[in-house]
Amino acid sequence: MNRIYLDNAATTPIDKAVIEAMLPMMEMNFGNPSSIHGHGREVRSSVERARKNIAGLLNASPAEITFTSGGTEADNMAIVRSIEAFGITHAITSPIEHHAVLHTLEYLAKKGKINLSLVELDSKGHVDLNHLEELLRDNPKTLVSLMHGNNEVGNLLDMTIVGQMCEDYGAIFHSDTVQTMGHYQHDLQQLKIDFLVGAAHKFHGPKGVGFLYINSKNKIQPLIHGGSQERNMRGGTENVYGIVGMAKALEIAYSGMDEHRQHIEKMKERMIKKLRQNIEDVQFNGDSDNLEKSLYTVLNVGFPPSDEGDMFIFNLDINKISVSGGSACTSGSDIGSHVLTALNVSSERPSVRFSFSKYNTEQEVDFVVEKLVELVKVAI
Repeated sequence: MNRIYLDNAATTPIDKAVIEAMLPMMEMNFGNPSSIHGHGREVRSSVERARKNIAGLLNASPAEITFTSGGTEADNMAIVRSIEAFGITHAITSPIEHHAVLHTLEYLAKKGKINLSLVELDSKGHVDLNHLEELLRDNPKTLVSLMHGNNEVGNLLDMTIVGQMCEDYGAIFHSDTVQTMGHYQHDLQQLKIDFLVGAAHKFHGPKGVGFLYINSKNKIQPLIHGGSQERNMRGGTENVYGIVGMAKALEIAYSGMDEHRQHIEKMKERMIKKLRQNIEDVQFNGDSDNLEKSLYTVLNVGFPPSDEGDMFIFNLDINKISVSGGSACTSGSDIGSHVLTALNVSSERPSVRFSFSKYNTEQEVDFVVEKLVELVKVAI
C-alpha cells in the first residue's frame, strides 16, 4: 500500500481543480494588482472576484474580507488591533487554544496591555459556559477568543451561544475557525461574531494564504504597514495565485460539503469501532469520539501506557503512515501537548491525532488499525 496520509488537520493535499485555477495566474496573468495598466487591472479583477466569491459563500460583504498569509496572521491581526481599537482591558480564552491565539494573548498580558483570564473546561475539554458568563459579567471591555474546532482533540464550540453571550455583555468575539472553515457552513449574517479566520491549506487549497473576516461594524488598523493594498488594511503585494486558489478551494468545499462529511464521518466511526474492538484500554482524548460534539475530521486516541510511547509516531512513519500527536507535558520544560496537559491526559500514554479528508479510504483505515494493533502488542 502507498504511504497513508492521516494528518489533514496539519495541512491538506491541494485539489487538482485548485491547481488548475491557479496556473493561469502563474503563467499568464502575472501583473501586479496595484498597477493601473491592463496587466494589473486584469489581475486586480481576479483578486476582487475571489474576495466576492468567498464573501458570498460566508454570507458576508466583500469589504469584510481581508486577505492574509494564513490563519496565524489573521488571528494576530484580530487580537492585537481589536484590543487597541476598542480600548479592551481584559481578554478571555481557554488553555487549549491554538498557539496563534494563546501565545499572542499571553504576550500582550505580559506587556501589561490586558488582563488575561482562562475559562474553565469540563472533564471532556469543553468550555464551561457558566464560567464564561461569570467572567464576562465581572469584566467589562472584554475580548473573547475561543476556537470553533480544536485542532488537537476536535472539540466543537457552540458559537451561536457564545456569540449571543458576548453581545449581551458588550464583548468582542473572535474565533479561530481554521479547522472548521470549508468543513462547516458559516452564515455571517446570522452568527453574532466580530472576527473569524480561514487558512486555505486546511481545505485543500494552497499554503501561505488565508483571510480575516472583520464585521463591518468594527474599524481596526492594519497589522502590516507599507502599502495601500487590501483596501488599506494590509501592506504588501497580494499572493494572487494563492487567493485565487483559496476561493476555488472554498467553492469546492461548499459544493461537496454534505457528501464529504458523510464519507469522512463513516471513516471516523469505522476507526473508533475497530480500535475499541481490537485494543484494550484504548481511550479517546477530549470529546473526539463524540461525533456530535467534535470535528468529524479529527480523532485523538490515547493508547495504553508504554515506555515506548515516544517511538509511537516514529514507528507509524516507518510503516508509511503519516499522523501527528505525542503526549502531555510532564514538566514545564517539556515540549509536549499543552492541550493534552490541560485535559489531564496521562503523560505515560502515547497519543495520536488521526485527521481525515475526502481523499482517505476505508481500506486505509483498516490498514492503519492493523498496524496500530501490532505496535501496541510490541510496546506492551
